[in-house]
Amino acid sequence: MTSETYRNPILDADWSDPDVVRVGDDFYLTASSFGRAPGLPLLHSRDLVNWTLVGHALERLEPAAEFDRPRHDCGVWAPSLRYHDERFWIFWGDPDQGIFQVNAPQIRGPWTRPHLLKAGKGLIDPCPLWDEETGEAYLVHAWAKSRSGVKNRLTGHRMRPDGTDLLDEGKVVVDGDRIPGWFTLEGPKLYRHDGWFWILAPAGGVETGWQGAFRSRGFFGPYEERIVLEQKDTDVNGPHQGGWVRTPSGEDWFLHFQQRGAYGRVVHLQPMSWGPDDWPVIGNDGAPVAEHRRPALPPQSPATPATDDDFPGGRYGRQWQWTANPGDGWATQHSGDGLRLTCVRSEDAHDLRKLPHVLTQRLPGTPCAVEVELRLDSDEPGARAGLAVLGDAFGWIGLQRGTDGTVHLVHRFAEAVAERERDAAYPRIAPEGRARLRVEIGAGARCRFSADVKDGDGFRPSGPVFTATPWRWVGALLGLFALAPGGQGHAGTAAFTRFRISAS
Repeated sequence: MTSETYRNPILDADWSDPDVVRVGDDFYLTASSFGRAPGLPLLHSRDLVNWTLVGHALERLEPAAEFDRPRHDCGVWAPSLRYHDERFWIFWGDPDQGIFQVNAPQIRGPWTRPHLLKAGKGLIDPCPLWDEETGEAYLVHAWAKSRSGVKNRLTGHRMRPDGTDLLDEGKVVVDGDRIPGWFTLEGPKLYRHDGWFWILAPAGGVETGWQGAFRSRGFFGPYEERIVLEQKDTDVNGPHQGGWVRTPSGEDWFLHFQQRGAYGRVVHLQPMSWGPDDWPVIGNDGAPVAEHRRPALPPQSPATPATDDDFPGGRYGRQWQWTANPGDGWATQHSGDGLRLTCVRSEDAHDLRKLPHVLTQRLPGTPCAVEVELRLDSDEPGARAGLAVLGDAFGWIGLQRGTDGTVHLVHRFAEAVAERERDAAYPRIAPEGRARLRVEIGAGARCRFSADVKDGDGFRPSGPVFTATPWRWVGALLGLFALAPGGQGHAGTAAFTRFRISAS
């Protein structure tokens, strides 16, 4: 790679189902956040290659009672990001509730509370379009068979221009069952270009699918179709589902994801042009590129979404999300540095997957080492805190207060089918009630845990290699937590300092 080129993926972590929009000289991106809070991450770039995380559009998931516990694969699915009438708009589907939207005058907000545009089961992947020529507004969405019994079709509606209501019952505009070889048609993005209505939509499933393009002179069809991006002889499986964006100088680009198991859905940037027959050509004649000339945009300093954190004043950075809507007092602010987590009492202390008070960020897609310093400030027997790699299987290393008052270094794990965790290594004494914790994440998301329980003594490996796993739709997560067994009264706290992720 040279200074004139970039390499894919441009976002090497689980920024699932990306969509992108340009406003002036700025580009903005959002992605699925499922059941984590805050939701709807907001990223900013000036060159489409380097991105920073600038905030979230959704502070809490609603209805709040539905998300006071982890629902890892539910919540915010495949949002669409648009700019209209001097406002940013995000539409998304909650497969159990329906289609929502929020909007704001600036990307950093303030964002409105979620408005339920259409209630129903299995309504997913909505995308609006405001037709500047006619003043009409439209919306297209897909279907989740797991909730509705319907899939492989796209439904279109007329919409009120203020985005508050749909004006009809909807009509199937593309039926994938009528297209030979097509299945799992979903994720539509709706555009108006050169006198055509365009729907860019993937099919074929997240691991093995392709990107389709559909066009029609009228919104409700009939639509012609074409495959415009597929794996071919590259190593980029299932390249699809994303957004088209045009630069100020008129270059076209397409951002999409690639499903990578425990790493989730990483984001690629593809060149896009229009062929002699006026159909889009994405990548290298329909195949994803690994390296390519950068967009013709002003140079930007290298940037990626933040990972490291010193937790100044007890505050955690934008990169962190809870596994459910946050509760009062889980993290306390103070005058120094370091994250102070309350040892929240729970009857589910044996299973991190069931806990809402795990503070998480995305698992990096490249080999790395994750380190954090921990001090357990709790006298409660059974109180514990640690560093976790969390998926439908999980592993963690940390400290636990024993019934005899001593603090032990413990390393535990649970398989996907296990109902509770068990030891991955023999506990050992942590004399000062503190430890440096480390996870080295190698190829294939294989994780090696280690710890230093005496300052300067060095890291000692703990237990066998643990291979991270995703949930069904969500990549594995890094997590910090503090907890205590069920009971009454305050159970103390745990302090985390110097969270670092470095290349290994």
